[in-house]
Amino acid sequence: MARQIEPPSTKRASRAKTMTGAQVLVEALRREGVEVLFGHPGGASLPIYDALYDARDVRHILVRHEQVAAHAAVGFARASGKVGVCTATSGPGATNLVTGITDAMMDSVPVVAITGQVPRPVIGNDAFQEADVTGVTMPITKWNHLVMDVGDVAPSVQRAFYLARTGRPGPVLVDIPRDVSQESCTPEFLEGVPVPEYHPALDGTPKQITAAVEMLAAAERPVIYAGGGIISAEASVELTALAERTRIPVTLTLMGKGAMDETDPLCLGMLGMHGSVFANYAVNEADVILAVGARFDDRVTGRLRDFAPKARFIHIDIDPAEIGKNKPAHVPIVGDAKRVLGALAAQARAPKIDGWWAQIEEWRQRYPFRYRQRDGAISAQYVCEQINRLTGGSAIVATDVGQHQMWMAQWYRPRGPRSFISSGGLGTMGFGFPAAMGAKFACPDRQVIAVVGDGGFQMTMQDLITAVVHRMALPIIILNNGALGMVRQWQTFFYHDRRSASILRNPDFARIAEAFGARGIRVERPEQVDAALTMALAVEDGPVVVDILCDPEENCLPMIPSGQSVAEMIIDE
Repeated sequence: MARQIEPPSTKRASRAKTMTGAQVLVEALRREGVEVLFGHPGGASLPIYDALYDARDVRHILVRHEQVAAHAAVGFARASGKVGVCTATSGPGATNLVTGITDAMMDSVPVVAITGQVPRPVIGNDAFQEADVTGVTMPITKWNHLVMDVGDVAPSVQRAFYLARTGRPGPVLVDIPRDVSQESCTPEFLEGVPVPEYHPALDGTPKQITAAVEMLAAAERPVIYAGGGIISAEASVELTALAERTRIPVTLTLMGKGAMDETDPLCLGMLGMHGSVFANYAVNEADVILAVGARFDDRVTGRLRDFAPKARFIHIDIDPAEIGKNKPAHVPIVGDAKRVLGALAAQARAPKIDGWWAQIEEWRQRYPFRYRQRDGAISAQYVCEQINRLTGGSAIVATDVGQHQMWMAQWYRPRGPRSFISSGGLGTMGFGFPAAMGAKFACPDRQVIAVVGDGGFQMTMQDLITAVVHRMALPIIILNNGALGMVRQWQTFFYHDRRSASILRNPDFARIAEAFGARGIRVERPEQVDAALTMALAVEDGPVVVDILCDPEENCLPMIPSGQSVAEMIIDE
C-alpha cells in the first residue's frame, strides 16, 4: 500500500567518535531525520533522556501518559507521511504504548517505538519494572528487537526506520537495556540498511495490469473502492487521474477519506456500515470493483458472502497477504498503489456507463445524508456540517471513536489526503485528541481540529496540559451527548434499549479546560454553535475546548448492522 523506497546499498559506512549507546541512539534518530519524538521518561530510559538533554535538534515532547505518546506519533505520521517516533521506559511505560502500537499496526502507520529495558544481567529475573516487551509486541509490530550489544544500536535503529516506512507501513519497536545505553562504543552508521530479505513488489505484473484495463473498459457498472493504501502510497493524483479518464465512480473507506477530493462529483464518499446509502447501493450493484489499498474490512463488507454479489474484483495491494484474504480477486495485482494506478491510468479506456451514472445520481438525490434538530436540541450532525463549512474541508481533522467519528466521516469532506485522521481498524477510544496534537506538531502551519466524544476525551484529556505548555492552536470540539453514544445506540437497536453502563455523568469540560490553562466554551443551544466554532478556530495561542451539549437520543444513520448486508441497512428512524 505504501510509496516505496528502493533497497539501499549497504557497502559503505561512516565511523563516528566514541559514544554511549544512548548517544548513538540519538545520533541515529538525527540521521533518520527525526525532529520530534513523544515520550515519558523512567528509570530504564534515563540514559536516553540524558543524551536527549544535549540533542537540540531532536525535540522531545513530554506527554503525561505513554499511550498519548503512541497516538501522537501515529497522528504525526499520518499528517506528515513521515515516521512517527515515541519512547517509553521499561515495564509499565512500555506496556502503556501497546494500544497505540496496535492501532498503528491495524491502520498501517509507520511508527518507531524506542523503549528502555532493565539491565542485561537481570533480564528474566522479574526485576523492578521488567516486562518482556518484545514478546508482548511481537504480534503487533512488523519487527521488534531487543538490543543486547551496544554496537547493534545504530543498525537496529536504521533497520527499524527502513522497515517501518517500506512496503506496507507499520510499527517497529527497539528495546534497549539500560546498561546498553550506558556502555560506550565507536559506532558505524551504514549508508544503507541491510535488509536483503525484504523486497516488496512495486510495479505489478504487466499482464495483470492489462487484464485490469480490459475488465474496466468492458464494465457496465464499475466502482473504484479506495482505501488507506492510497494515502500511504501518496497515490491520490494517480487515483484522481484514473477516475477522470474513465469516469468510474470512486468510493472511499474511513481510512481512505481524502484520497480524492470529496467534493468531486466522481467521488461517492464513504461506504460501509455508516457510509452513504448511494455508495453502498453502487457497490452492491457493481459488476466490476477495482479495490486498491483496501483490505475488505468487516465494517465495509458486512456479511462477506453478500458483499458486492454481482461483482468481479480487481485487487491492488502491496501486501500479498491481503489479496484474496476476505474476497477472491479475479485480477490480483501485488504492487505499490502509486505505480500500479499510474500504469492503469496511462492505459485505461473509458467504459460506456452513462446509464450507470444516471442510476447513481438518482440514488444520490434520493438518499442524501440528513439530520433534524429536535425541540431546540443541538444535532451533532449540524456541528459536523458547520465544521466542514467553516474550514472548506482544508483542515486536518482528527476524531476519536464512536458516533461523532461516523458523523464527521459523513459530513466532513476533505479536499485532499492526510486531512482526516481516525482510528480505523482498532477503533481506539482516546485516540482523537493525542492524534490531533501529533498532527499539529507535524503540520504547525495547518489548521488542525480534534473532534471527540465525551467518553473518549476523558481517556486522554490529562494531556491538555501538554497542548497548553506548547501553546498549540488546537480547537478540541466535544460532541457531548452524555453517553457512550455508539454503545447506547446498539443497546437501543439490538438490546431492547437496556442501557447498561452507557450513560455518563460528565464534568464541566469548559471549566476543566480553564483549570489546565486552556480556554473553555460551553455550548447549550443551536444558535450558539457557529459563534463558538468560529471563535475556537481563530485562537492562535493555545488550545480551546468547546463543550457542545448534543441531543442524547440521536442515532448515527444510515447503518448496516454488524454482520448483515446492504439489504438490512437501516436508512432512517
